[in-house]
Amino acid sequence: MASVLAPTRTTVRWACALAAAGAAVLASAQGTERGINDWLMRMQEASRARSYVGTFVVSSGAGAMSSARIWHVANGGQQVERVEVLTGAPRSTFRRNDEVLTFLPEHRLVRAERRDSLGVFPNLLKSTDVSIPDFYAAKRVGADRVAGFDADVVQLAPKDAMRFGYRVWTEKRSGLVMKLQTLDADGNVLEQAAFSELQLDTPVRAEKLAQMMQPPAGWRVERADAVKTSAAAEGWSLRSAVAGFKPMNCYKRPQPGGAGDGGIQWIFSDGLASVSLFVEPYDRQRHVQEGLFAAGATQTLTRRVDDWWLTAVGEVPPQTLKAFAQNLERRR
Repeated sequence: MASVLAPTRTTVRWACALAAAGAAVLASAQGTERGINDWLMRMQEASRARSYVGTFVVSSGAGAMSSARIWHVANGGQQVERVEVLTGAPRSTFRRNDEVLTFLPEHRLVRAERRDSLGVFPNLLKSTDVSIPDFYAAKRVGADRVAGFDADVVQLAPKDAMRFGYRVWTEKRSGLVMKLQTLDADGNVLEQAAFSELQLDTPVRAEKLAQMMQPPAGWRVERADAVKTSAAAEGWSLRSAVAGFKPMNCYKRPQPGGAGDGGIQWIFSDGLASVSLFVEPYDRQRHVQEGLFAAGATQTLTRRVDDWWLTAVGEVPPQTLKAFAQNLERRR
């Protein structure tokens, strides 16, 4: 994810995120609201007990739009899903827990990788992060209908300028996230993901989806075998922390074609939003354009750092990526 996301890739990203979501803020019998950590944990847990099939649409404030069909199975501790992109180039993505396979029919190619569940909201709470209420305030703001289901609407407002806000629609009975908007500081919608049609508790079998993960005969399989490491072990650190963002994971990635060191991906999260710092050796032929780029809610910053090239990506305001870039330093 070292460049501005194409619409089809954004669609798959949101599909995987929505598949991991669950229950939202619901008023108790006394009419009081749950605390933000309480409902976020319920949101994460609810999806583990639900199976569903649905069609959803991702759109940006700039007018870009894409759609996909998703099959999600929750079978005990196992999560299996299939995402079929309906717009743009054909693409199918399968996820079984942390195993991800992307099928590209035009190239007869399967890309295989492993991804931790941490990602963009609402793929939440890889670990319990008690600092979330320090940076976001949650408030139930009403009720609505999405894809024929009654939904509660919750606003997540940031307490500083280093993160975006969110508006979340959740199905009243199951708590499943039906619709999500990412908002800028003025309340404008940067990006929206919403189900246009949904069937809950469908009889989809995990075994059937798992069988579909077998690459067809004659297709090529590429494996992105990232190795878990630490930024310190690779010679990198931040001079000072960016408020609320904690380091979660760091991976060493192979160079395309298997030649030499491909650099690292250093992942940070504030519990909701995430930022990835991709650092690789500078190549004057490939790394030619420094700057800030936006695609929906996703911001991308590229910059040369001495003999290295930094690509910072996240669903955060530009100033957050700038803070990471300014604080990144080489220790050896």
